[in-house]
Amino acid sequence: MGFKEFRNRYLGDAAFYRRLMTVALPIVIQNAITTFVSLLDNIMVGKTGTDPMTGVSIANQLIFVFNILIFGATAGAGIFTSQYHGSRDPDGVRYTTRFKLMICSAITLLGLLVFGFFRGDLISLYISDSAAVGDPAATLSYGSEYLKIIMFGLIPFTVTQCYAGTLRETDETVVPMLAGIAAVAVNLFFNWVLIFGKLGTPALGAAGAAVATVISRYVEMLIVVIWTHSHTEKNPFAKGLFSSLYIPKNIVLAIAKKGTPLLLNETLWSFGIAAVAQCYSVRGLEVVSADNICVTVMNLFNVVFLSLGNAIAIIVGQALGAGKTEEAVDLDRKLLVVSVISSIVTGAVMAAAAPLFPQFYNTEPEIKRLATQLILAVAAGMPIQSFLNACYFTLRSGGRTFITFIFDSGAVWAINYPLVFILTRFATGMPVALIMLAEQLSGLIRCVLGYILVKKRIWVNNLTVGDE
Repeated sequence: MGFKEFRNRYLGDAAFYRRLMTVALPIVIQNAITTFVSLLDNIMVGKTGTDPMTGVSIANQLIFVFNILIFGATAGAGIFTSQYHGSRDPDGVRYTTRFKLMICSAITLLGLLVFGFFRGDLISLYISDSAAVGDPAATLSYGSEYLKIIMFGLIPFTVTQCYAGTLRETDETVVPMLAGIAAVAVNLFFNWVLIFGKLGTPALGAAGAAVATVISRYVEMLIVVIWTHSHTEKNPFAKGLFSSLYIPKNIVLAIAKKGTPLLLNETLWSFGIAAVAQCYSVRGLEVVSADNICVTVMNLFNVVFLSLGNAIAIIVGQALGAGKTEEAVDLDRKLLVVSVISSIVTGAVMAAAAPLFPQFYNTEPEIKRLATQLILAVAAGMPIQSFLNACYFTLRSGGRTFITFIFDSGAVWAINYPLVFILTRFATGMPVALIMLAEQLSGLIRCVLGYILVKKRIWVNNLTVGDE
């Protein structure tokens, strides 16, 4: 195979990258800014001490589970949204948006009840009394206070995800990006004011970070919702969106059929990730603190390949909905290659910057050293995670949600959790960083499975004209 043929098959031409940039770049920018401000937020809280930082990180681990549930609930309907938009059916988009709002409202109510009554018990699961550093009681207090406040941001977060998801799936990626930028600017400003007590306000510490986050989420929600309903010519699905709760039975059943495995997948996956984090926490609060720094940095560098996964869902999903199956296969192949190549570059940059980020935190030298090691372990596994993410979104774009369930959450519970559980509890002489590296490398097993599933083209499926 010559270079020209290789380029056409795997790398794409200028038109391909223009299309990719149109969809992916606004998502990358929004996610990059959001995660960068999250990093600054994390550093600001970390400046107040190890206990507040650890308490907030544990609370955010619980919020992460809720967020993933919302993503899972919107993703099932989102598969149909992309394909209905590809087939130029605004009524279908309107019905799927209604479905998102209804199912996510139920999840939000459940989340409020759980966090309202059981937040202390949940946070205690991550606190070990054998900690070499940190105060378990103070950590519990900070985490519980933070979670009690951040609960008020669950409703605007849910509404934003429903609207912004539909906008992205209908090719409007700029407005969610601008709303996200405005939200992080508000969040950053109020973090500075409320955490440290600027402009005559009291220094609220970790609680101030929670208040700032809640305010920013309402700002983001208002921007997205107001723009959507004031530009109905661009968003015809918004016309009559709340005139009734009607959704055709066949669409409800179709979304339930495809979306239930996806929601179940996201639920079990998020619980699995939380369980893996709890396994690491038995090694002490210093590991929880170091892992918090590592995850915050990891989220910043993962932005590119995670955003490319969203681009795969949108671009490939629309091609499938338009009946362009061969074009969908060609686009997906190139997007897979771009995703992995980009992750190799960002992984190398992350590894080079690993010793730098922990120095911004006001915490013990041991935690900084361990955080650097964990960042290096995650950087080594980034190309693996990128390929897995791209395979996941490929399978999801064609509605193969049961297979994604086995491929994603099934692997976390069958491979990641048992591996980390055994190593953290029984391989007591094994450094935590090597355990995390082993967890990252275990993804190679799924890479082989993902390659086979994508290669067999079982995901090539047009949902708007019936299921295979």
